[in-house]
This record gives sequence, C-alpha cells and structure tokens, in this order.
Amino acid sequence: MLMTTENGIRLSYNDCGDGPPVLLLTGTGAPSSVWDLHQVPVLRAAGFRVITMDNRGIPPSDEGADGFTVDDLVEDVAALIDYLDAMPCRVIGTSMGSYIAQELALAHPELLNSVLLMAACGKSSLVQKVLAEGEAKLIELGIELPPDFLAATRALHNLGPATLADDDLTGDWLDLFAASGTWGPGVRSQLLLSALPDRLDAYGSIKVPCHVVSFERDLVAPPEAGRELAAAIPGATHRTVPGCGHFGYLENPEAVNRELLRFLRTESRETLGETA
Repeated sequence: MLMTTENGIRLSYNDCGDGPPVLLLTGTGAPSSVWDLHQVPVLRAAGFRVITMDNRGIPPSDEGADGFTVDDLVEDVAALIDYLDAMPCRVIGTSMGSYIAQELALAHPELLNSVLLMAACGKSSLVQKVLAEGEAKLIELGIELPPDFLAATRALHNLGPATLADDDLTGDWLDLFAASGTWGPGVRSQLLLSALPDRLDAYGSIKVPCHVVSFERDLVAPPEAGRELAAAIPGATHRTVPGCGHFGYLENPEAVNRELLRFLRTESRETLGETA
C-alpha cells in the first residue's frame, strides 16, 4: 500500500492484524520484507497489529535521489503513524531504523507507547563512519564491485562467526546478498545517515520507555555501544543476544523474538495499568 505525505513523499507500507500497533523500521538498504519471515508472523500471533514500511530511499517508497536527512525520515514515520491512526505506537528499529526511532522519540513522544532499539548506538565509531562514507562514494561514482565480492564483504560485516563457520548456511547468505543487486542513490543517502554523530547527550531528554537489544558479535553496533546508549536514555534497559552479528534478528530470530515479546507485553500491561 502507498500513502503520500503532505510534502508529497510516497511511502510504501503494510498494515495487518488487530490489537496494539507495532511499527517495524529496517536498517540501511533493507526493504520492509526482511521482517516478513520471522517477526511479522510471531507478532501477529501474539495479538499485535503489525505495520512495516519501506524507508525513503527504498522503492516503492520515494527514492529521494536528491538526498534527505534523518529528520526527513523521522517525519515520514510520524506521518505514517498519524495516517494509520496507530497512536500510541510501539516502534521496533534495527540499525538505521533504531536511529530513526531514537530521533522519533525525541521529536514526537506523543505518538509513541514504547521503543525497542536493536543493533543500536548513540554514536558511530570512526571505522563505521569511514566505511559508510566509502560505500556511499562508490555509489556516487557509479562503481559496481563484483557481486560475489560485495556479498562476501556484507557477510563478514553483518554475520556472526557461528554463521560464517557453516559453509552451507553462509552460502545461502551469500546468495541472498548477491541477489539483492546494486544500491542506488536512495541507499547512498541512507549510508551517509548511518554514520551517526554523537547524540548521547541529546538522548538524555528521551521520555519514552526504551529497551536496547545488542547482538554479541555485532561489529557495527557492539554491545558496549548498546550499553552506552541505554545508559544515556533515562530508564532504558539493555540486553545482549548471544552469538550473532549485526543481522541478529535474522540469524537468531527465536531468541530475538522472545526478547521483543517480553518487552512489548510488559509495556502493554503497564499501559493498561496492570502489573508487569
């Protein structure tokens, strides 16, 4: 389904089920379909209304070839929540999706019930900034790396050692990465946003209940960064899922889904005035 914001931006979304609304926000370069296999069925079965969206930069949402800011992405999400009358909304983000959710909690707390931040941080490391800017430069210059090499690089960057040690499993991941194709100008803008400035002081003003979930072998947003983020947000909690890398919600979906449901059910009970 498509909606058009007041600023003329087209956003693609899916909205299914009944119950308390939960909105899932993806990371850099990822379509909303990444949630469909593992998270959407589990959340629907648990009684939640599940909303997914393609961030600006990912077709069929507007590609945003002229560039955009994280504030633009925040306003896109706020517009969708309002359009779908999904307030107060529970928001789950991963990676760049967490960055959007963190900024949404600052800008529009009135729209939110709670926020769960996976593979998240309050500032990017130097190496992560250099890597993101380098990938964006390749897109800008129109340089296409060999698909197999690019797939292997993404695997090393995003998967945990247990996955990489299994050649059959790794082969499936490499096929998936290779089939994702080349990234366009919209993802270039997302890459530039994924290199977070230091926002830790600003996040001290977040009033929305937050839970940070790190993945033990995440090279992009390691558990230390997740704990630092949780410490910066008043009242936030933190937990680490063992064994997996940056794509932990796909590598170990059972453990991640248990964590999602534990937090969502707790917040739902507290909203209803019940004992968690």
